[in-house]
Amino acid sequence: MKYEFVYTNRSEFVVGKMCQALNVSRSGYYRHTVGEESRRSIENLILLAAIKLIYKQSRGSYGSPRISVCLHEMGLSCSRPRVARLMRANSIKAKTKKRYKVTTNSNHSYPIAPDLLNQDFRADEAGRIWVSDITYIRTLEGWLYLTIILDLYNRKIVGWSMSDRLTAKRTTIPAFIQAVKRYRPLPGLIFHSDRGIQYACDDFRSILKRYKVIQSMSGKGNCYDNAVAESFIHTLKTELVYHQIYHTRLQARSSLFEWIELFYNRFRKHSALGYKSPEQYEQLNYKQAV
Repeated sequence: MKYEFVYTNRSEFVVGKMCQALNVSRSGYYRHTVGEESRRSIENLILLAAIKLIYKQSRGSYGSPRISVCLHEMGLSCSRPRVARLMRANSIKAKTKKRYKVTTNSNHSYPIAPDLLNQDFRADEAGRIWVSDITYIRTLEGWLYLTIILDLYNRKIVGWSMSDRLTAKRTTIPAFIQAVKRYRPLPGLIFHSDRGIQYACDDFRSILKRYKVIQSMSGKGNCYDNAVAESFIHTLKTELVYHQIYHTRLQARSSLFEWIELFYNRFRKHSALGYKSPEQYEQLNYKQAV
């Protein structure tokens, strides 16, 4: 214990004086230090190998908080600051975040639904509140328009569509129909989005009415009113799209499908879910309910 105290505080106090105060020999301390540093070096090599594996599996998107959680799941005990030091020393860092342009056409004469969420993005079970957004994906063939629908309870993407046309029949309607078929929502589902024409038009509102869904919309020009959906788009752009050059729309479709369905829903840890993936969170809470 005395040697460990000296080793831990060697950067703050003179080693010789600590050894004298604790009545231990300097030679004994240095023999202990060699063993301690050798053990720690071996531990660091094991941790670094695991960090590199997790980083690769996360497609370079994980920083030290998420990697620390993964290490604990693997049975490797390590503090987040230690993980951060190892990552810095080995030039391992999460993909940098960039700003992206929000593109919403709200200049239309269709009715606007009230904001029923008021920036409260909590849901007590799946199928209660869905949020949605549309984004533009650049390809060398032209734009590809991606529509996503996300369940606030487990942050899972329950529906999506991709199209080269920015119409409700090619964006919001197929995404919503897919979500309904895959995950039957509860009665009184709230569907929240921005005021874009694809959400406000008669065709889309009639679909919501058919399924007895309650529509909700953000305030004009307030991105925070649809923050969760826009945050997902930001993550998608930051971790995938900004690092790709899509030569064709088909190439972009394949890449986006794989990232959403195989990586994000199944693997990517979400801070709002206690660093569980959407499917992990869903399964965990299902078992607890049973």
